[in-house]
Amino acid sequence: MSLFDYTLTEVHNKMSSGELTPTDLVDQAFKTIHERDARVGAYLTLDEEQARATARRLDDQLNAGGERGLLFGLPVGVKDNIVTEGLRTTCASQFLSNFNPVYDATVTKKLRQADSIILGKLNMDEFAMGGSNENSSFHPVRNPWNLEHVPGGSSGGSAASVAAGEAFFTLGSDTGGSIRQPASYCGVVGLKPTYGLVSRFGLVAFASSLDQIGPITKNVEDSAYVLQAIAGYDSMDSTSANVEIPDYLNALTGDIKGLRIAVPKEYVGEGVDPIVKEKVMAALKVLEGLGATWEEVSLPHTEYAVATYYLLASSEASSNLARFDGVRYGVRAENPANLLDLYHESRSQGFGPEVKRRIMLGTYALSSGYYDAYYLKAQKVRTLIKRDFDQVFEKYDIIIGPTAPTTAFKLGAQVDNPLTMYLNDILTIPVNLAGVPAVSIPCGFADGLPVGLQIIGKAFDESTILRVAHAFEQHTDYHTKRPSIVSK
Repeated sequence: MSLFDYTLTEVHNKMSSGELTPTDLVDQAFKTIHERDARVGAYLTLDEEQARATARRLDDQLNAGGERGLLFGLPVGVKDNIVTEGLRTTCASQFLSNFNPVYDATVTKKLRQADSIILGKLNMDEFAMGGSNENSSFHPVRNPWNLEHVPGGSSGGSAASVAAGEAFFTLGSDTGGSIRQPASYCGVVGLKPTYGLVSRFGLVAFASSLDQIGPITKNVEDSAYVLQAIAGYDSMDSTSANVEIPDYLNALTGDIKGLRIAVPKEYVGEGVDPIVKEKVMAALKVLEGLGATWEEVSLPHTEYAVATYYLLASSEASSNLARFDGVRYGVRAENPANLLDLYHESRSQGFGPEVKRRIMLGTYALSSGYYDAYYLKAQKVRTLIKRDFDQVFEKYDIIIGPTAPTTAFKLGAQVDNPLTMYLNDILTIPVNLAGVPAVSIPCGFADGLPVGLQIIGKAFDESTILRVAHAFEQHTDYHTKRPSIVSK
């Protein structure tokens, strides 16, 4: 049994009793990474020397009986679009292959303040643009459940490392499902908080009105711990919400009697694999047995979510990525003929195909003569999608459906068809457009690959979705399953 199979509470208890030290956990992490990651490909950069030094300091702190942070001694991997002072942050792009930040993101600071130990930076789709982690400019990530399949994206490295037992937990970012979809594919728990609950300061921006940082963990209780540590107002983030942070751990009561669940017919209809639907319906029966009730509802504008998202996200990306010009930081082209040639060659050489595709789409949508027809119309549809959620939440406590319409597909199966790839996010994208929280938890398997259950809540009501997820988890054993790579 790996030390990473224990819950966070169990680890805390073992440290208190002297059975376990932070160095033990870091040793386990790097041993596992060195054994498995050549096959998985979850990490881009390791910080072994600093991690071991931090572990030794925490060992001394533990022996001295000093105060311990909420995440004391726990090894964490950080998605490579979250800046870490002095530790290379590439966004899985050749453009930033030499970028060493001079400051920490707010969430990185909070991890350190909570006494967590950063192992390194995790692979991803370049600049978080993709749904399979095949768009990394370094190497793809493989799904630990089947190395011939994708782990999902863009936080594929974050999900795969937890599933493979290479980190106790990780941080990812979610713009249109990039935490939840890989969590579903890799059989772990992925939480996208309400927009504004967790600071985005230090997150390399993709689409600023949609991006949100969140945790990926083995179980729901660990997710509550991590969210407790990273949530909160930050004056460095102009979109940060100044709201009271509840005790998420106290919310895990297991009691969901009288809970009202909405199941959108659009989430279990055409395009959803029948086995995936079967697992979701079985999960609803478990929740019914615990005292909840459910009814079918409609989110009528769901069919427009993918088109709306890709217009808005690409438009924001074209603006955000304009800063990467070969002048201020990152890799620059050699021997340009003039300034314009420097811009052109640096961006041509530095960006991969998917990033270029989205920049061009976004620039087109924002250009004169097309702004009203595309970008402005997409913003109006976004409002309608949010209104759909608001109306359902007037009567129901949560919304439940699949996280993704299928299980993980094979590497290379969709790489040449971006439109098909985009449709994999059809069930996660509306949540980002509405700005509400959602969590993906394991709810079964299809042909040996995990199926994810998505639980969506009202804005800033993470407590309820965590409570429901935890109740389901306590009456099933899907979260205890581990891929075969873990036992080899």
